Amino acid sequence: MKALLAMAPEAFPFVFTDDDVRRLTGLVDIDPSQILTSFEQVAPGELGQVELLLTGWGAPALGARELDAMPNLRGVVHWGGGVAFLDAAAAQRGVAVSSARAANAIPVAEFTVAMIVLAAKDAFWASRRYSQQQRRIDREAELPHAGLYGTTVGIVGASSIGARVLKMLRGYDVEVLLFDPSVDEEGAALLGAELVRDLAELARRSTILSVHAPELPHLRGMISREVLAALPDRATVINTARGSLVDQEALVAELEAGRIRAILDVTDPDVLPPGHPLYTLPNVFLTPHLAGSMGSELRRLGSAATAEVARFVAGEPFQNPIIP
Repeated sequence: MKALLAMAPEAFPFVFTDDDVRRLTGLVDIDPSQILTSFEQVAPGELGQVELLLTGWGAPALGARELDAMPNLRGVVHWGGGVAFLDAAAAQRGVAVSSARAANAIPVAEFTVAMIVLAAKDAFWASRRYSQQQRRIDREAELPHAGLYGTTVGIVGASSIGARVLKMLRGYDVEVLLFDPSVDEEGAALLGAELVRDLAELARRSTILSVHAPELPHLRGMISREVLAALPDRATVINTARGSLVDQEALVAELEAGRIRAILDVTDPDVLPPGHPLYTLPNVFLTPHLAGSMGSELRRLGSAATAEVARFVAGEPFQNPIIP
């Protein structure tokens, strides 16, 4: 079976181990040294023989023209998450598509739950006080509201990441609320959460609000000025999804007032301009978009993609299929 690699070449050695490469070359006819950034790098005759594409971050656009040039293409295994590079009509042409979205959800969910625990313990803010004042901190007197036990966590979006966060929170003594218009009460209960149909109400009841909605045009700014104003004093907003989902101007205003806190792995834009207040506000913990797969976690994506190639070759359905 003829297969091609299409992705950012520099990413390949971080994602696929030597064992993965050996397994891939044993499964399909693929050249690990040929990593495409454009399908124009391949002769038309060779493209016409391709049955499988293994893609990743930086994959070139796979539109109608490219699909026409690959009439035998039957599968795309993408070790990234979204497949915006792929024409939605691919499915109509009989092309099966797999994504490592579920594998990438694991580190984001782990990061989020870690932030929930640390936010509830006032860890970031206590650490800053301790470092600045260099004295004994009387925990009970100075941090009377700290602690995870009995905390109410509001989850916005039962996405692949949000759902995993919900399942992980089952092991903690917390009350969990969920806002997601696509989920009914029974579905929320199966995820271990109480469904709340109004986002502002969810905010009013939440000590920690964690955002996991998809980045869609109609959801831009869904964590609005009204929603932020509804949060109780000392509440924490956690965003590991996309910066555009939060009204950032309204968030900065609330933070500058000192009323709430924020743990932000994403912003709008994703790299803020120098001097932006989110860099220096004392009640903000800002990280450079590191919740998703990175370092050793990239190997999980390569392993998942390699396993999907094996299923495809064996004529089995993908474990993680998606519809473009």
